[in-house]
Order: sequence, then structure tokens, then C-alpha cells
Amino acid sequence: MLFRASAETVADLAFDHTLSVRLSDEFVHAHGHRPAQAEIRSWERSIPALAAALKDAGLGQVEIMLEYALPLNSKRADAVLAGVHPGTGEPSYVVVELKQWSEATPEEDDPELCHVATYARPVLNPIEQVRRYCEYVVNFNAAVAEHPERVSGVAYLHNATEFGVGGLRDLENDGQGQLFTAERRGEFLDHLRTRLSDKHPGAREADAFLSGRPAPSRQLMSVAAQEVREREQFVLLDEQQVAYRIVLNAVRKAKRSDHKEVLVVTGGPGTGKSVIALSLLGELYRQGIPALHATGSQSFTKTMRKVAGTRKREVQDLFKYFNSFMTAEKNSLDVLICDEAHRIRETSANRYTPAAHRTGRPQIEELIDVARVPVFLLDEHQVVRPGEMGTVAEIAEAAATKGLACQVVPLDGQFRCGGSDAYLRWVLRLLGLEPGGPVAWEPDGKMRLLVADSPRELESFLQDRRAEGYGARISAGYCWHWSKEPRPGAPLPADVVIGDWARPWNLRGDRSVSGAPPSALWATDPAGFGQVGCVYTAQGFEYDWSGVIIGADLVWRNDRWVINRAASKDPVFRRSTPDAEVDRLIRNTYKVLLTRGMVGTVVYSVDPETREKLRELVRAEE
Repeated sequence: MLFRASAETVADLAFDHTLSVRLSDEFVHAHGHRPAQAEIRSWERSIPALAAALKDAGLGQVEIMLEYALPLNSKRADAVLAGVHPGTGEPSYVVVELKQWSEATPEEDDPELCHVATYARPVLNPIEQVRRYCEYVVNFNAAVAEHPERVSGVAYLHNATEFGVGGLRDLENDGQGQLFTAERRGEFLDHLRTRLSDKHPGAREADAFLSGRPAPSRQLMSVAAQEVREREQFVLLDEQQVAYRIVLNAVRKAKRSDHKEVLVVTGGPGTGKSVIALSLLGELYRQGIPALHATGSQSFTKTMRKVAGTRKREVQDLFKYFNSFMTAEKNSLDVLICDEAHRIRETSANRYTPAAHRTGRPQIEELIDVARVPVFLLDEHQVVRPGEMGTVAEIAEAAATKGLACQVVPLDGQFRCGGSDAYLRWVLRLLGLEPGGPVAWEPDGKMRLLVADSPRELESFLQDRRAEGYGARISAGYCWHWSKEPRPGAPLPADVVIGDWARPWNLRGDRSVSGAPPSALWATDPAGFGQVGCVYTAQGFEYDWSGVIIGADLVWRNDRWVINRAASKDPVFRRSTPDAEVDRLIRNTYKVLLTRGMVGTVVYSVDPETREKLRELVRAEE
């Protein structure tokens, strides 16, 4: 949340033109950069309209929470109104989505999406947008989790007439999704009076709402079984829901008119790509539409098979690898969902591939050919090994070669790392993956970041968090030799040795050894805490607390990072791998490791000068 005050106070600040200045200052503090001019203009034009409406309704003492950040999420509701319900006397909250639109038309055959002249692609109908915000708040804010009736939502299009946006009302209204225009301002005031009393200030209710403990994140793997077999478990927001609807609409169009289209969904770590993938798979599976989920990650695919297909073999069979389609017939599937598509390889063939199947066809081509609607979900900055080539440009080029349309849907919201955009940006600047150089970490109340003085201190801190009920893992750069697995019953070799501290790598194989889980389950089985994970077992997963050991392959010298490729024991790096590519992949590796945590990250470097730099950037918690 950027600012809160009574509606009367907000109206006064808007009148003397100081409100947007205060919001901008708070935005810089929360996000580490200035807001876009378009956002400032929206504050200057939309918030005064809302505050004036509340004053005219006699609700000047209602509390307004502006730019409320959804729990464990970087999405923000424009405003949440807090007060007392005039009928029940209980706390009452109204989530408000403000739009400056004057015209908008619903998508043909899908009223959840709409078209606005200023946007190149469809956006979510604001009725559906605010409805989903309400649902998300109920799911993740403990203050209202047991009282969903206390939360309602409105979309206020204060510049619009009924003629300009009336078509949006094709979407059914309910208590969590009402739409009001300038032309129906009187109805808007009446509606507010039905939800908020004019006899009680809302400060106390706002206090209770803001102090509501964020509910634990529904981690991807723990709900996969229900997601695929039974019903939707995730609440998709904004562009997540847009991406979801665009794919379903493309599937419907393909079935109706023999249409084929390539879709690419892009986003950084934690933007919800895998959540969208599972939501799509679950919905298509329930509709009986032939669809498969594929990745290039053995850990991710095996975990999905185990968790989502515990009781049904047919569910396990929904999860494939990118190299599973070398001999598949063209368009034999309606939909192929390619999750973590940045791990697509040049070709599907490997040393075990029969000679008859070594066609030399690019893997991207195989994946496009097999389905009427191939969907690629990717983050180009998570490429961590040579030969991975899943980029938007390469997929678009492959589609164009076949004369196919390729639609790209970007995701912006951040769900991993406590929903902290500031933390993700800090990591990117730390590693030189975003310009500007490393900056000091400014705690934002969403993500905790600490620097450990030793691996023992790191491990001890994480053990304390596990005792509190959190999940935790330790991962490291690939800077230590990885021994072969011992025979059953023998101790695991302690390969990761730092001074007098030593721990084993996670297992390589598909079976448990000496109580350690198989490789594919390291990130999800609680027994994985006893071993150190690498990027290949951590990528695609998240846990509450992440301990990251930076090895000697990435060290800080004077004023810059220095890559020491000789310190890397990763067998994928060959002598022929160029230094520039090794540099990029090692930085990407640590980006992946540093963005696995949902609640916090503890980092340790084996190099003294690097530890000193990290301490300089991250002040100790008081």
C-alpha cells in the first residue's frame, strides 16, 4: 500500500495537487524507481473522482487504502475502501478498480476480455478483474479469509458513458463485480452506501485489514493433483487470466475452423507461467480436449507425474518431455503446453536416440507441428546451459517459416519472492543482468534478505525457520565435484566442502538413497534439506526460504564481477564454450538460485571480498 487516509483527507490532498507527489515518493521507496508518467496521470485523474464520490455519498470518514499490494503478489488494487457495513455492523471492504477509459468493447464470444483503443491486445474486462482481486484477497488475507461476505468489488469508469462501455455488462454482475460509469454516478453513490456506513469512521477496520497475516502460498506441487483432476485451485489475475483466456479461445477457434496458431507467454521468475500451464491443463482435461504438458526439466516432469498422478496413471501420462514428439504425427494433439520453454534444445536427438529417428529436425519445429495450438511459456533469462535456445524470436521465426500466426502475451506480476518486484530488480542489478550496477537492498516488507558469514550460520538459520514450520533448501553454484551415488545404505559423499563444513549434493538418480529423496523430488520432499541442490534441481520450483552458496565461479573484484570458469565443475561447459556464453550462463544460474525463495533468501559467498561486497549491499537485520 502506498498511502491511506480518510476519503475527506484524500480529496483535500488531491485538490491541492500534493497527493500524486506523496504517492510518487512512496512508490520510489517501495519499488526503487520512479513511477511511469502514465501511472502518475491516472492518480491525478482517477483518485480525485473516487474521493469526490465518497464525499458526495456522505462517506468522507471511510478509509481509503491506495495502491494496495495483494499479499505475496506484486499486483496492486487501485484502492480498497474500509468501513462498517450499515446493515450488519461488521467490517466491510470494497475493492475498487479505477479506469480512465471512455470506450471499451467486449471480445467476440468471450466477455471476460475486452478491447480498448490504447492497447494492442485484449485486456481483462474490469468486472472480471476486480472480481478476481476480491477472490484473491479472501484467499490470502487472514483478516477476511473466514468472512468472504465482507469483501466486494466495483469497477468505476469515471470517464465513460453507457454507450461507450455498456457492452462490458454482458459479463454477469455479482457482489464481487459491479461496474459503474460517469453516467450512472448516482447509482454508484447508492451502491457505496449499501456497503459502507456514514456513521462510523473506517480507520479501525483498515488497521485490521492491513494487519491480516498473509496466508501461506499454495505451493504449486501441493495442489497439482486437485488442479488437474478436480477443479481450479489457483486465482489467475490480470494478464495471467488474459493469457489463460487467449489460449482457450485459440483452442475453441482451432476446433471450429481448422485453425492453427502459435502462442508464447513470457515472464520472469514467479510471474505465474507454471500456474497458467496447470490451470490450462486442468480445464482442458476436464473438457476432454486432447492436451499434454511438456518440459525440458526432468525434475519438474517427474514431480508433476508423482504429485498430480498419484492415483491415476492417465494423469501421469499428461506430463512429457520436449523430446517426446520426434515421431508424432502433425496436429495429433489439440494443445501442447510447453512449460519452461527456455529449455528447448536445438534437436531432440541424443546419444540414445535410434538412428531412424535422427531426422535433424529442430526441436521447436517438432513442438509446433504436433499440436493445433502449441503454447510456449518461457523466461529468456533462465537459460543456464549451452544449447538451450527457447526464445521468442526463435519461436516466432519457426512459426513464420510455416506461415503461422504467433501471438506473444507478456506477464508482469511477480508471485515468487513474496511478490517483491524490488527484490527481483535487486537481483538483476546485483548480477549485472539489468543496467545500473548493484544497489543497496532496501527492505520492502515483502521479502527478507540476509548475508551469512559462514555456511554453518546459513544452515543453522534455515533450520530455525524449518522449526517454525517453513520449508527451506540450500543450493549452490556448480563449483564442487559431484561423486557417483553410493550403494544403498552407504553414506552420501560430502562433496560440497567449505572449511570444516561439508554436505552432499542432491542425488542424481531416480531412487532414494540413505533417506535422501531422488533427484526429481529434492525441491519438494522435506528430506531434501539434508543435501545441497544445484540449478538443475532447483529451476522451476520454489520453497519458503532459500539458502544460496555463491561459489568461486562468481567473485567480486574491485568494482565488478569476475567469472572464473576454471572454478566451475559443470560438465556442460566444454573447452569450445565461449567465455562470453559461460559468463552469461553463470550469472543466469545465480539469478535462478536467488529467486527460488517465497519468504526470504540467505546468501553466503566462499570468497571473502565478495562476502564483504554483499555485506555492504545488505544491512544486517535489527
